[in-house]
Amino acid sequence: MKIKKLIKEIPGISLKGSKEVEITGVSNNSKLISPGNLFIAKKGRISDGSNFIGEAIEAGAVAIATDIYDPTLYNTVQLIHPSIASIEGALAANYYHFPCEELYTVGITGTNGKTTTSYYIKHLLDHFQGPCGLIGTIECIIGNMRYQATRTTPDVCSNQKMLREMILQGCRSAVMEVTSHALDQGRADYIDFDVAVFTNLSLDHLDYHQTMERYAAAKQKLFSSLNPKKIKKNQSLPKVAIVNSDCLWHRQMLQDCKAERMTYGIVNTSDLYCTDLKCSSSGSRFMLHYHGETVECYNPMIGRYNVYNFMAATAVGLARKLPLKEIVDCLAKTPSISGRLENVPNNLGVNIFVDFAHSDDALKNVFVSLKEIKNGRIIALFGCGGDRDKTKRPKMAEVCEHFADLTIVTNDNPRCENPEEICRDIIRGFSKNANYAIELDRKEAIAKAIRLAEPGDILLIAGKGHEPYQIFAHHTLEFDDCQVALDAIQQNKVFKR
Repeated sequence: MKIKKLIKEIPGISLKGSKEVEITGVSNNSKLISPGNLFIAKKGRISDGSNFIGEAIEAGAVAIATDIYDPTLYNTVQLIHPSIASIEGALAANYYHFPCEELYTVGITGTNGKTTTSYYIKHLLDHFQGPCGLIGTIECIIGNMRYQATRTTPDVCSNQKMLREMILQGCRSAVMEVTSHALDQGRADYIDFDVAVFTNLSLDHLDYHQTMERYAAAKQKLFSSLNPKKIKKNQSLPKVAIVNSDCLWHRQMLQDCKAERMTYGIVNTSDLYCTDLKCSSSGSRFMLHYHGETVECYNPMIGRYNVYNFMAATAVGLARKLPLKEIVDCLAKTPSISGRLENVPNNLGVNIFVDFAHSDDALKNVFVSLKEIKNGRIIALFGCGGDRDKTKRPKMAEVCEHFADLTIVTNDNPRCENPEEICRDIIRGFSKNANYAIELDRKEAIAKAIRLAEPGDILLIAGKGHEPYQIFAHHTLEFDDCQVALDAIQQNKVFKR
């Protein structure tokens, strides 16, 4: 694509150099630049892209987007704009020919439940509409290809590139987890969502947002971005905002939202609601009601909170004008999801689960679900990530003390923090009578927990879920909670009778 076409519909750009130069790609990462690319040198919270212009040019960039003209870059086309971040999305979307115009696109935001809900929705759209791509916490799925995710919502350029690749691989729809960080930083800009889903909002990420109000305001951007006047190619479906009415923040999500609205819930009056909920170790059964129609449902995922995720996906199917009965029958066959109350098989008589719960609210939801199926004790093992919201650390300890019979505090991903200081922050949440132990070596902590567990007990290994690594200040280890638990189980010495 020539530069003149790339910038044609973007106001405010001052071009220095030839508009006939051919661009072979766009990126805001100098390390990913290939010959012929445009390098977008925007200022971030931590680094300034202009510091990497030389590196990008050396790698073959023929053009740069920057806020200040540099007369010494004689052979490089410069796109000058006072706010590079504000045009990054337009440049990327334009280069990849606005892929969202050819995809039915669903965005999911919320503190908890994004990943499970995204897999429910992918399973549903795969079945009814053909291949559905996915961008999320665990992985990115593009046709038959799967890539381990580096972060939940990638950067603007990567998003547009993956959406275009989905189309090339035959996808007709896409599901995205959209974090508050991504919305605040514009990483979801120029993604034309057809449906936006709000799962819930609870204490998390206040190291970044500072207040719950700012946290909610970032989430709300997903819903205000829905544009009902924008009609996609070969598509007549309305734009729809789907919100969990049992969460107090759902009304704020709908402020300034011009799309159609659909609510779901268990407690409060909703468009889509459930009754007669019965949870067990094999899933849950309930009646689902929508506009006078009632169907019986089975959800293979354990726990009340997964009923909410099931209902959110059902609402997406309804927004897609699919029959309710066919939707719930399809969702009942959704495969299990890595690191989401993932059962670790064993012959010890112990129910061992690995879960990604890494906030006090997520932990509480998991414990409530486990209490409904427990026969013996609940043993909890968790830590807290370094360089992340510190306010939740003692709160997570409080939740564990309330629900678990024994808690083992260990390392999560300490990153650049001292693991012992993280531990001290956590244990401040325990009372004097709390039953807890500290073992910072996570591998040994898991082995210890398995040694202590007895038949009938439940062991919850929380915090890291699907992650195959453990991040320390100067190195990253290969570390998979499920595999570590399996290794401990197979070594008879860790389970003494």
